[in-house]
Amino acid sequence: MRSSVRWLAHKLPELFEKVQRQTTETRALQEELESQHRWMGALTRDVGWMRRATTRQRAITSELLQLAGLHERTADRDQYLRARMGRMVRSNLPIIVGPWTGEVGFELLYWIPFLQALRETYAIDPERLIVVSRGGVASWYSHVSRHYTEAFATVTPDAFREATEAMKKQRNPRAFEKRLVRAAMRERGIRRAHILHPSMMYELLWAYWSYHTTVRHVESFTSFKRLAPAPAPLLPPGLPREYVAARFYFSDCFPDTAANRAFVQRVLASLTAHTDVVLLNTPFAVDDHRDVAGAHSSRIHSVADHMDPATNLGVQTAIIANARAFVGTYGGYAYLAPFSGVHSTSFYSRTTFKRHHLDLAHRVFERLGSARLCAIDLRAADAVELAFGGGGGRLADPTEEGRAIRAAARL
Repeated sequence: MRSSVRWLAHKLPELFEKVQRQTTETRALQEELESQHRWMGALTRDVGWMRRATTRQRAITSELLQLAGLHERTADRDQYLRARMGRMVRSNLPIIVGPWTGEVGFELLYWIPFLQALRETYAIDPERLIVVSRGGVASWYSHVSRHYTEAFATVTPDAFREATEAMKKQRNPRAFEKRLVRAAMRERGIRRAHILHPSMMYELLWAYWSYHTTVRHVESFTSFKRLAPAPAPLLPPGLPREYVAARFYFSDCFPDTAANRAFVQRVLASLTAHTDVVLLNTPFAVDDHRDVAGAHSSRIHSVADHMDPATNLGVQTAIIANARAFVGTYGGYAYLAPFSGVHSTSFYSRTTFKRHHLDLAHRVFERLGSARLCAIDLRAADAVELAFGGGGGRLADPTEEGRAIRAAARL
């Protein structure tokens, strides 16, 4: 036992030193592992950042390639337009312009200015141009040509609506449009003609509509002018000496809801407290918009009996041009009023439209300097009421947006 104790006493310092060395090595190894863990964490974060950066880069590259392709197609279409217009200038054949079968707003804000720019750029005899549209809108095209062919002289409103309601954007000539072209050629005894179809405009301006270029791109292909006065015979007899023109219809941005129906009635009631109102409602439908029935009042006047499909837009143009103001749903008719030199107040309850159409309209009417377009979101109607000196605080009933019209009508 003494020998074993002496041996242990002799070995204990050596064992203790070995344990200390192992403890030190273990501590160093632990620190190294912790360092490796921190390094792996940083590496994981860097890999995540690289993955996100790569994803963003891939998206940017894809968008740039798409944009480059879009610009290339636009440049190709521009070159094609120049070549085609050059051939038309050198030719003596008549030129069928259209037919236009799309929305009123696009016709006023893009198609007609596009044609006006072509007239200013290329020396084409206006006697060769034959415009094909619908609704008696010859006066809209007075800066383009005096020759106009009415689509409703060939087709019924039901046939027109059935052929066009599924596809409003005329990016390719369709069988229905070719039918209208052939009818226009037969009407004038034309056997051969050039066709200037709206698809040309859609191809050139698509980069703007898809948010890939600025408004200057549109301005490079368009020329904006006020509309010429509609022919006097289109103005219905017996209208009040002073009146406000109104056209409320249901659409994507102004859906058919109980609140919107009640709002229209409040608007009309508020307007008739100050002035006569001429409703532009038509007794037929040529698109998917449905007019809102007006209230019964001695100061509300209907002109439905004076409208037929072949002249309805011309009649509405004449009425709006002689009105104190226009009030109605935000859309093409809201543009028609300022183009006719009349202030326009319009309403929507959902932002389902692309804002750059409205932005371009504001820019155009500012430059024309004749009238203004005021588009009001009904969700902010009580704020408009306050701005024009309405009652303090919010409306008693949050759905009572109608009081805002008393202020908006003064615009």
